[in-house]
Amino acid sequence: MPGLVRRRPGFVWLLAAVLVPVLITALVVGIKAGPTEDDLRERSLAALDARGITGVQVDFSGRDATVVVPAGADATEAQKVVAAVDGVRAAHTDGGTTQLAADPTGAPSTGTAEEPAGTPSPELSTPPTESEVAPFELSRTDDAITVRVVVRDQAMKDQLAAEVRAALPEGTEFVDQVTIDEKTAVPNPTAMSALLQALSTATGAASIKYDGSKVTLSGKVADQATKATAARAAAAAVPGAVVANELQVPVVAKPPVSEACQTFEARLARFTAENKLVFLSGTATVNDASKASVTVAATLLKSCESFDVEVGGHTDNLGNPSTSLPLSQQRADAVKAALVKLGVPAGRITSRGYGETRPVAPNTTSAGRIANRRVEIRVL
Repeated sequence: MPGLVRRRPGFVWLLAAVLVPVLITALVVGIKAGPTEDDLRERSLAALDARGITGVQVDFSGRDATVVVPAGADATEAQKVVAAVDGVRAAHTDGGTTQLAADPTGAPSTGTAEEPAGTPSPELSTPPTESEVAPFELSRTDDAITVRVVVRDQAMKDQLAAEVRAALPEGTEFVDQVTIDEKTAVPNPTAMSALLQALSTATGAASIKYDGSKVTLSGKVADQATKATAARAAAAAVPGAVVANELQVPVVAKPPVSEACQTFEARLARFTAENKLVFLSGTATVNDASKASVTVAATLLKSCESFDVEVGGHTDNLGNPSTSLPLSQQRADAVKAALVKLGVPAGRITSRGYGETRPVAPNTTSAGRIANRRVEIRVL
């Protein structure tokens, strides 16, 4: 018995040496678990607030974060911010499978996606792309305009309806098929307004349809400018979509060409060959022999008003080039003035001086110099 009594204290101390560290470790872990998650949550919320991201809830299980993002907020950005907080191991959105992992050592995350083993790589939440825009149609008949389109909120629906009613021709019905869905809404409502304006100016049946990949415009519009404006608005309404602009512009019929106009250019060329408008040396005065030719030229020009002409002045090479050019312009102006006085509209005539640069005969003879002091009339 005495021997047993002596061994009992040693056994107690041995048992204490084993159990006490285990109890202390469990107590410490239990005490730190809560504050560690709270600390991570507070620092995560502070990081989100610093980036201007509000309304987000963050819950932790150990060092793994669940980020609950409200509708309309950027889930991807919130994930990145929380994952980058020191001590966070992984962050994922509520109900999703995508996680942004932090370094296992506790260093800030680089934003690399972490996936559960054996599952395909999910996509991060992103705003709607052009392929997600719902098909739409704006169509017009003689008595109605139909608008079938998805917009992002009630305010935009009301604004669009007001614009349609303001653009409606008298007696035209508005068939309202506008619906609301933020995810598939048209990204550029202003462009829709421009399309409606183009549609309101159309004549007869016309439509603007988006089928998910292509915007097709068909019908008749008043002019080429309206057609081009509608095409630009369609491209802006759904960026990246193919635009098939099949709008038609009325063809303006040209008036029939008179027989006089059909032969005008040939007759003017023959006049120039047979009638010389020549000048006295050093002056802008038509010589007496050429005055009658000016009258013939006026009669010829008045026979067809469809053509504009140039009256070109020329000189010989006896003068200085610095004075020849102004003199040739004066000669062209003098003939233009005479033609206007005889009834040819001034707007049809352009006068231009060429100086001595375009001789029609050698300047080495008197006859050649006389021929070069001239005015010629040609069709522009």
